[in-house]
Amino acid sequence: MKPVLLAAFAALLPGVTLAAPIREEGAARRGLAVYHQVCSVCHSLSHVEIGDLAGLGLSDRQLRDLAADIQVAGPPGPDGTPTTRAANLSDRLLSHFPDEASARAANNGALPPDLSEIARTRQGGAHRIFTLLTGYTDPPKGVSVPDGQFYNAATHTHLIAMPPPLADGAVTYDDGTNPTLAQEAHDAAAFLAWSADPHRSARHWLGGVTIAFLAVLAGLVFALKRRVWSRV
Repeated sequence: MKPVLLAAFAALLPGVTLAAPIREEGAARRGLAVYHQVCSVCHSLSHVEIGDLAGLGLSDRQLRDLAADIQVAGPPGPDGTPTTRAANLSDRLLSHFPDEASARAANNGALPPDLSEIARTRQGGAHRIFTLLTGYTDPPKGVSVPDGQFYNAATHTHLIAMPPPLADGAVTYDDGTNPTLAQEAHDAAAFLAWSADPHRSARHWLGGVTIAFLAVLAGLVFALKRRVWSRV
């Protein structure tokens, strides 16, 4: 029986790949640079822990260097005044503003939305984000834009409170990619699509491993059944 079981096991293995999850190291990883250098000034990613960014291929050293560059709220000082501390890998990417009023005061009265799931909850997803980030233009002749508003062809009203966040050269990429406005917008959209479901790759890998295990188990059971019934 043993040779039969081994043969069944071996027959199933060629079609089974048990490699570790493939880490995204392209657009989404560059998008992290866009978020960290530009977007994080106003926007939070409250559902994402710094340690989750390992899913983009960052090494432990890179994660710790990034965490050291981020300040989060610390325990109150001896006199009760707020303090800050360097982040650790379990900290989430929260807003830098202490409260909603401060956030609105710094953004023409608008509250910067949390970006954790914006690519999943807003119609159009990542493509919508890209068109918004690249939609800033001068208003057409005869169109007036109120103070504190900006013309953006991608919005329903063509007005938005957020100033144009990106421009050519606004970001420094570690991989040498030319930081044009379109490139930065594309990468930011890719990163926000990833941040909306940062554990998706791991789940897909685990699902593949589970299917592979069940396929091998089914083959072994089938081989055992044939072996047993061949004696009857």
